[in-house]
Amino acid sequence: MKQPIYLDYQATTPCDPRVFEIMAPYFTQVYGNAASRSHAFGWQAEEAVSNARAQVAAAIGAHEKEIIFTSGSTEAINLAMKGVVDMYGKKDGDCPGHIVTSLAEHKAVLDTAKHLESLGVQVTYLKPDQYGRHSAEQVAEALQDNTLLVAIMWVNNEIGTVNPIAEIGKLCKERQVLFFCDATQAVGKVPVDVEAAGVDLLCLSGHKVYGPKGVGALYVRRRKPRVRLVAQMDGGGHERGMRSGTLNVPGIVGLGAACEIAVRDLEKDRAHSRALRDRFEEKIFAALDHVHRNGHPEHRVDMCSNLSFAYVEGESLIMGISGLAVSSGSACTSASLEPSHVLMSMGVGDELAHSSIRYGFGRFTTEADVDEAAEQTIAAVNKLRELSPLYEMVQEGIDLSTVQWTAH
Repeated sequence: MKQPIYLDYQATTPCDPRVFEIMAPYFTQVYGNAASRSHAFGWQAEEAVSNARAQVAAAIGAHEKEIIFTSGSTEAINLAMKGVVDMYGKKDGDCPGHIVTSLAEHKAVLDTAKHLESLGVQVTYLKPDQYGRHSAEQVAEALQDNTLLVAIMWVNNEIGTVNPIAEIGKLCKERQVLFFCDATQAVGKVPVDVEAAGVDLLCLSGHKVYGPKGVGALYVRRRKPRVRLVAQMDGGGHERGMRSGTLNVPGIVGLGAACEIAVRDLEKDRAHSRALRDRFEEKIFAALDHVHRNGHPEHRVDMCSNLSFAYVEGESLIMGISGLAVSSGSACTSASLEPSHVLMSMGVGDELAHSSIRYGFGRFTTEADVDEAAEQTIAAVNKLRELSPLYEMVQEGIDLSTVQWTAH
């Protein structure tokens, strides 16, 4: 069976062959436990982990001692948010603290925030603007005397909008509030520097940067201020006591290599994705009317195009473009038929939210892939609209908002 064209790079990226080649020996040759200090196998594994730690740190402008390896961004998010509340929240029965986050965050952040709410933590959920973006001024208005943490993502995983992280980081420094940033969709797509941006905690994941799945990292600032966390996983005291468990040496080696390549090839990858995205959008907008771009027109990453096709149902459209691997929402919620919580938080109506498709372009996407994707999308939209009485009414000049519908 012919494989569909892969255009879901926000959900995951294929492992770069250069990364896999570096990882391979750590499965069958250098297979020691990095915590084994009594023989060469352990020393070699420990050295490989130390090298990867330095590579990850360099990719985000951090010190290698500030990198904690995890199983991915979801675990890192839990450790960051719960660890801060456990360390700095009040323990005397009063409210354990206050957190500011966004309605447009990934579910890993939102679900963690809801869990903390159940424990008595106050959480303010900011509503993004029509482009899915937040301003430092909006964050400032939400801060309270007992605010422990601000959690705002660098790049939105569904629409690609980039938040003004440096401005928010400067605000948090001035107000002496810790700033956590989910940079899962940022590393390798925009320059990331935790010092310049004033970020205190940051997460990233290997499979979003052409590395392996099941491995990620949490940056924890060690000075100005020194951030301390209560571990959420006990047993062995690995990773400076913050994350116990035998280290995934092959995965960590792959993460380090992927981060190094991502930084080195950043501008090349961005230019490649931008050219493909623009080529795709030009074809779509030239051939179809009533298409809405979701996300900021300028402050967005180059590899993401989230489009809503009015008068077309999203799930029907995905079935109509079965030759493309795309998403109707974030990968972690695509099993649900509910409209995207990100688009809904931006004020996108139900109908447009239900008709949205996210296209992702990456390192291994070709112009031929883009042309085929545009052709399939245009054909499927036109076919579905031929069956839509609403689209027919709009083509006849009828303003649907003035129609009085009757129920039977």
